[in-house]
Amino acid sequence: MDIHVLNTSREENPPMHISVVKEIKPAEQRVAVTPAGVAALTAEGHKVHVEFAAGANAGFSDEQYATAGAILVNQAEAWSSAELLVKVKEPVASEYQFLREDLALFTYLHLAADRPLTEALLRSRTLSIAYETVQDHTGLPLLTPMSEIAGRLAAHAAATYLTGPEGGPGKLLGGSPGVAPSRVLVIGGGVVGTQAAQLALGMQAEVTILEMSPTRIRQLNDLLGNRARVLMNDPLTLENELTQSDVVIGAVLIPGRAAPKVVTHEQLGLLKPGSLLVDVAIDQGGAFETSHATTYQDPIFEVDGVRHYCVANMPGGVPQTSTKALTNATLPYILQLANNGIELALKSNSALAQGINTKDGYIVYPGVATAFTDLPSTEQPSVLV
Repeated sequence: MDIHVLNTSREENPPMHISVVKEIKPAEQRVAVTPAGVAALTAEGHKVHVEFAAGANAGFSDEQYATAGAILVNQAEAWSSAELLVKVKEPVASEYQFLREDLALFTYLHLAADRPLTEALLRSRTLSIAYETVQDHTGLPLLTPMSEIAGRLAAHAAATYLTGPEGGPGKLLGGSPGVAPSRVLVIGGGVVGTQAAQLALGMQAEVTILEMSPTRIRQLNDLLGNRARVLMNDPLTLENELTQSDVVIGAVLIPGRAAPKVVTHEQLGLLKPGSLLVDVAIDQGGAFETSHATTYQDPIFEVDGVRHYCVANMPGGVPQTSTKALTNATLPYILQLANNGIELALKSNSALAQGINTKDGYIVYPGVATAFTDLPSTEQPSVLV
């Protein structure tokens, strides 16, 4: 089939058992599918099991899911009944026990930054399909909506943590008449960086974007005009911009791979005391050498006088918005997996097939294989042969 168009029509396959579980990763409040998404699946005849209270933190009640046709179950029942299990975030250690060979797991995985989970998926021989590596002619369709939200939240974080009450230097992002605005440096001009820059510009900050692709630089110039400076990212330019910045937003991504370290520990010395680093790439290991993951409950730490904001799962802080945006993107793929059967869906849609990260006890995705060269890998998952 043409990967540009998702065929979600029902083939001659039995109804699929699909489960939606409650997220238990700390501070994660999203849910994988809205009640409207469940209704679309049950309308096709599929059996959808939803764990009790799975959507409560995102504003969706058990009653809404039941009305949509879901069967409400406990955690163990949700996992054990599933042929296809749909999540938001990767399984945490207490969920590894539920992984099994006859299960297809569809969620964000970020395996290149998570060896224990990678090993658990290989031991269990679970088929894992990562949202963030599904790739079509538009790019990364299942990562894009969360990247858009994360970029906007990065600018919100910048505005918040520059203020005095939050331990910052007491600066307003947009300044004031007669007072210069804060300077925001965005490293990476992709989806995250563009959204962060646009929101920071909306708050009247002075924004510079560093990007390595000449094509993307031209696109950003066309998009932003003279509202932001868009510069080629080279070592000298980076160091010069660091000396002038109040906020640095790390917005770099290599699909399926660990994020590159774009600011070293040594380069912290170039920044002004009290400057803020916002690491949106923390789910992929972090874009700054001094980064480690934090939470919304304890978001900030300091290294050499430079404050770091490295909250993982940033879109989880706005679960209603994020859940709706995520379901809008993932539902056509879930329907295809369910309606056509998992093997046929993966064979017929190369965009979806690129989402396979582990299969039959092997790492399939090259970026993950590169991160863990000592673990078994193959470029030919049997499901595609």
